[in-house]
Amino acid sequence: MEYGKWELFIPPGQDGCSPVPHGSKLKVVIRAQNGELLYRISPWARYVVRDEDKVNYDWVHWNPPQSYIHKHPSPKRLKSLRIYESHVGIASPEGKVASYKNFTYNVLPRIKDLGYNCVQLMAIMEHAYYASFGYQVTSFFAASSRYGTPDDLKEMIDVAHSMGITVLLDVVHSHASKNSEDGLNKFDGSDSCFFHSGPRGTHQLWDSRLFDYANWEVLRFLLSNLRMWIADYGFDGFRFDGVTSMLYHHHGIGTGFSGDYNEYFGLHVDEDALCYLMLANHMINFLHPECITIAEDVSGMPALCRPVAEGGGGFDYRLAMAIPDKWIQIIKELKDEDWNMGNIVHTLTNRRHEEKYIAYAESHDQALVGDKTLAFRLMDAEMYTNMSVLSPLTPVIDRGIQLHKMIRLITHALGGESYLNFMGNEFGHPEWLDFPRKGNNESYHYARRQFNLTEDHLLRYRFLNAFDRDMNKLEERFGWLASPQAYVSEKHESNKVIAFERAGLIFIFNFHPYQSYVDYRVGIETPGKYKILLDSDAAEYGGHQRLDHSTEYFSEEYPHNYRPNSLMQSNSQTTFSQHPRRCHKHHIEVYIPSRVAIVLQNTDIPE
Repeated sequence: MEYGKWELFIPPGQDGCSPVPHGSKLKVVIRAQNGELLYRISPWARYVVRDEDKVNYDWVHWNPPQSYIHKHPSPKRLKSLRIYESHVGIASPEGKVASYKNFTYNVLPRIKDLGYNCVQLMAIMEHAYYASFGYQVTSFFAASSRYGTPDDLKEMIDVAHSMGITVLLDVVHSHASKNSEDGLNKFDGSDSCFFHSGPRGTHQLWDSRLFDYANWEVLRFLLSNLRMWIADYGFDGFRFDGVTSMLYHHHGIGTGFSGDYNEYFGLHVDEDALCYLMLANHMINFLHPECITIAEDVSGMPALCRPVAEGGGGFDYRLAMAIPDKWIQIIKELKDEDWNMGNIVHTLTNRRHEEKYIAYAESHDQALVGDKTLAFRLMDAEMYTNMSVLSPLTPVIDRGIQLHKMIRLITHALGGESYLNFMGNEFGHPEWLDFPRKGNNESYHYARRQFNLTEDHLLRYRFLNAFDRDMNKLEERFGWLASPQAYVSEKHESNKVIAFERAGLIFIFNFHPYQSYVDYRVGIETPGKYKILLDSDAAEYGGHQRLDHSTEYFSEEYPHNYRPNSLMQSNSQTTFSQHPRRCHKHHIEVYIPSRVAIVLQNTDIPE
């Protein structure tokens, strides 16, 4: 054979149709080299199901007389990407596995209302173990049947497109489940049909199989898998999981990355895997130039998000994975008075030139049991007792609500060229995420998202939800994610103030726990009249209403921040940004209450 190892051809019936009826249960029977008969699911199976009384999945032939027909075109390629990271199965307040239909009619309208223009779907590729979060894939070509049928998923994507929402698939090509009867492992009886044989073929931490990317048929299998998800289902791109594990023979285990180029170039790099990623991105870009690809890489591999023609990896975006780690470290280890403004700004702006980053304050990783979301770290047990507006606003809840908003806004505005949020975290979901397993008596209690909390006007969760929505809507108006990187004019350590400009807006953050500032001077580039666009202290966001939104701020031609004689306090520690192109000759003076973020617009300049 020119391609492959063997093939089976079943001629059509007399009517010209498939002789295998829709809904038939099938098996591939293989005689191994030792003579043993192996009963397997086809690696290309499109639909697999598991009966309640069975352990393994069955392959069901999916070929309905009338398959779902897409009615709406994919949205145009987005300039500003605001991603809502989602899991279909937990997208309901009820303790059960939610469906594609539920997501279509109950969750997509919520995503649209919140101002997100992209949904990233996790755990779609079929996985036998629900608690694996979809990262132990058993059937690569099958959409998970626990949520519904393939046509249900196609309808869900089509409805998202009708709303102008781009849909990305969290694709797992970095490893595969060790299941054999309903997975790829030992498909032909050997340990090397799809994977490396011996120790190289097993991930020691994930206990999963590792693909042999030098194998021609493995490449064809994985590349055709990508094409199928785009052509058959209408996905608009992919978030590639576990890219760091693919890039290096050590898989990133026990390895730190400081940015030294010796860490990225050498014999420890898996060139076969790197070439596969380049080939995958080249194919996607060639066949579907409107599609988007994202790399989940913690190492910082240079040029991963540069075009293949330049020798890069070909990805469009990479996750800024240092940002959530920084917020966790700050909240866990430092008192509010000890937060380092320069360190925060450095983490948010420290990214490779001309490579696009997706900023996020937290993702699904922080929501999982064993970790804590930002809201839980900030408010902890008081979230269960003091989130009602009928109860007094305690210092813990007040601090948590204010910092939750500020952390998300500064990450959104300063941290990258795209923004991501995991479902429920936008309103400070009060519980961790834990899938049913033996350790929790197979409970679904924590495998859900309580969206209903935002609809109860007696609960403070609605304040965080409203702020997240308006933050996204403001970005939609001004497009700061698609604008050049922000220009930071102030990182004041003793005042705990950060100020920067991006997309023609002025962002000012006062992280000080109790100190407010009257007539605080802020350097700006463009003179004019400024007004407040977004105020985290507003009543609708659970703030203290200390700012008058009718106030107009007029600039004054007075140098500030980049000349020595502009310092206002001789005992303060101020870090000044340098820029070869400009020096702020103008400034405005504003009132900045403690623990408040404000966004100002120059009203003399049309949007």
